[in-house]
Amino acid sequence: MKILGFDSSGMAGSVAVVEDGITKAEYIINNKKTHSQTLLPMLDDISKMLGEDLSDVDAVAISAGPGSFTGLRIGSAAVKGLAMAWNKPVVSIPTVDGLAYGMWGHDRVICPLMDARRNQTYTGLYEFVYEDEYVMKTILAQCAVALDEIIDKINEIGKAVTFLGDGVPVFEEQIKEKCKVDYSFAPAFANRQRASVIATLAEQYYKEGRIETATEHAPDYLRLSQAERERMEQNSANS
Repeated sequence: MKILGFDSSGMAGSVAVVEDGITKAEYIINNKKTHSQTLLPMLDDISKMLGEDLSDVDAVAISAGPGSFTGLRIGSAAVKGLAMAWNKPVVSIPTVDGLAYGMWGHDRVICPLMDARRNQTYTGLYEFVYEDEYVMKTILAQCAVALDEIIDKINEIGKAVTFLGDGVPVFEEQIKEKCKVDYSFAPAFANRQRASVIATLAEQYYKEGRIETATEHAPDYLRLSQAERERMEQNSANS
């Protein structure tokens, strides 16, 4: 099986091709360029370097959200266009699940932290359990909460935890102050979203029938945009 994966949910943008359990190519840029500048050029470079027409993939996978509203829209538009042109299914992977899956086989509770602004984080809690092979179990599904809320949950569980994601630098001091269990921070190769992880997890989703058409696909923002919140507040004040 051959999966083309995209991730544009955060500052790091990436494109990857995973085929039959092997990452054949992955291109990651995390240098303040917009995803509209990088995603399709990265795809073109990968196609040229592999010498392959990537329209023969079985599916196109995307980190579907939450994350940067603009980044999600750019990634979604790219994936919808390709999937429609190639007549391929789309596999939508929850962003926080994708972050956690990159810690495959880890023996601690995994807590991705994405900076959601407004003193909130996109987060969740996961662990890997060995059942003939490692299986990722969801302790707390992805959500948008204040950091204190997720730290309280971690302290309640009482197990060692590893934090990762672009929220770690933002919340590191609060973690050190409030986390009562043993904690660690994931290293550079595993602490940001990666398209190769999205493509790998997408193969599992595909086999489970968790696919959609290009027309059906839409980003999962998890909460309203700032403009939508402000409009609702204004409408409420005027009513």
